[in-house]
Amino acid sequence: MKNLLRPLKKRLSGRFLPRLIYVAMRTIYASMRVQIVGADIPRLFHDRGEGVINVFWHGRLLMTQFAYEGRGLHVLASNHGDGEMIGNVARCFGFHLVRGSSSKRGAGALMELVRLARKNCDLAVTPDGPRGPAEVVKPGVAQVARITGRPVIPSAFSSSKAKQFNSWDRFRLPYPFSRGVFVWGEPLYYREGEDMEEFRRRIEEALRETTAKADGFFRS
Repeated sequence: MKNLLRPLKKRLSGRFLPRLIYVAMRTIYASMRVQIVGADIPRLFHDRGEGVINVFWHGRLLMTQFAYEGRGLHVLASNHGDGEMIGNVARCFGFHLVRGSSSKRGAGALMELVRLARKNCDLAVTPDGPRGPAEVVKPGVAQVARITGRPVIPSAFSSSKAKQFNSWDRFRLPYPFSRGVFVWGEPLYYREGEDMEEFRRRIEEALRETTAKADGFFRS
């Protein structure tokens, strides 16, 4: 029976469910009042044709697609579990995929991200994915920025009302008709001679601050 159900399950996760999620995301987003803070930060790079490395926490990735205004985004997605689904949803938005993670095909994915960044392609990475720990930046994104000289731009989405799941990433689903905000943080560059751990920590701190700013937008 498992062998009979496996092709059906794969077909559903590869076609039907991603499109259903895509439509649901579009519907929720259309019902919300969303403000974008700091949109001029990535726009400066887009206007100059310079690629950037967009980073956001895994638990906040659902609505981030709507804030992107560039010419083409390459999304890092793992080959297992929710990574497969996330990748297929990203395709519905017209984004390109880079397959791999810190636990599987890590070296290959890193080299592909470096190659794309050198071509001034925009990248999107959840630096605490695919398995956590939550809101802890893994070193890969810092390595790509060091090798290529591309800026790392932290970003975060938050909403006035949301369902927070009991998952490892504390995934947040905004409620329809709530208010939303997307915040872009200042770009971070690798400093010549800087210790890589220090650079990794700077990215992590900036991403936490950007997320806190987004969450604080709805606190009185």
